[in-house]
Amino acid sequence: MSLLSNSSQSGADASADARLILLKDWLRTLDLVDPASARPASADASFRRYFRVDVLPAHQAELGATLVVMDAPPERENVPAFVKVDQLLADAGVSVPAIVARDVERGLLLLSDLGVSTYLQVLDPDNASTMYAEALEALVKIQKASQPGVLPEFDRAFMQREMDLFPEWYIGKHLGVTLTDKQAAELKGVFDAILANCTAQQQVFMHRDFHSRNLMWMDEGNPGILDFQDAVYGPVTYDVASLLRDAYVQWDEELVLDWAIRYWQHAKAEGLPVNRDIDAFYKDFEYMALQRHIKILGIFCRLNHRDGKPNYMGDLPTVMDYVRKTANRYKDLKPLVRLLDALENKQPQVGYTF
Repeated sequence: MSLLSNSSQSGADASADARLILLKDWLRTLDLVDPASARPASADASFRRYFRVDVLPAHQAELGATLVVMDAPPERENVPAFVKVDQLLADAGVSVPAIVARDVERGLLLLSDLGVSTYLQVLDPDNASTMYAEALEALVKIQKASQPGVLPEFDRAFMQREMDLFPEWYIGKHLGVTLTDKQAAELKGVFDAILANCTAQQQVFMHRDFHSRNLMWMDEGNPGILDFQDAVYGPVTYDVASLLRDAYVQWDEELVLDWAIRYWQHAKAEGLPVNRDIDAFYKDFEYMALQRHIKILGIFCRLNHRDGKPNYMGDLPTVMDYVRKTANRYKDLKPLVRLLDALENKQPQVGYTF
């Protein structure tokens, strides 16, 4: 999710929407904003929707000119989790929306407005190093606040379920291919190698979608952090991989390596449980990114084929490029490259193996 300035939903559709009517009726009871000013504020892959509303003049000094209303149907979205994680992150000292008013039972939250510019919209080669440094500094604050037993655990079974989306939706549905027993066994071997690495990593609070569409550029307190309701307790490299191996924006590998090393140095200095050896840390980072990207290939295809949301398919080549390059660098991951070559009828490329 990202708080964008546009949406695919038309005004006519929205005006006839029962949830929107409910939302506006609730806003009227608060007497803080103008319900008639509600306009779409986001494009989202989930069932959540966001509307930006104008604050009444009497409250603008306290609340600002606009607020954002989250509409999260309670039968489909976990609003209590959003409220819980919002507080955890605020306590960690990072910028998240303040909850101005809530009706958790009906899935309605009135939130402070973190602006209209995502990292994705603002990033360029001149400002990227500064913006990523700020994002990684915020991430270290979140990780330092970690405690076991507070958030759901991102364990082996969880990671396996995510990667299983790849053979089901990318290979089976998108490519229309059924794997042979040999191919299925080779893919399982790759998955097992990824899981062995990722489950051996130390665990911290994990956002799960810490990337350029969920980070807002703000005048101060960068970045504003959104879409954190699915936070878990999981591998320490996950959010670093999510940020630096972003499905929506790709940087030269030399830059990514530099940013990853800077994070590693900072994390080590702050006592976070990253691997003490930089080469081992970077391998952890790469295996974790690969787990995430395998899942994303499945999710993007599911959004397209099941949910009628084709927009994410344009980012498939970036994600596949990450997958191929990473798998090509490690001996126990090479069978994945051979499988992809067979599925896509490509000639194998020569590369280095570690």
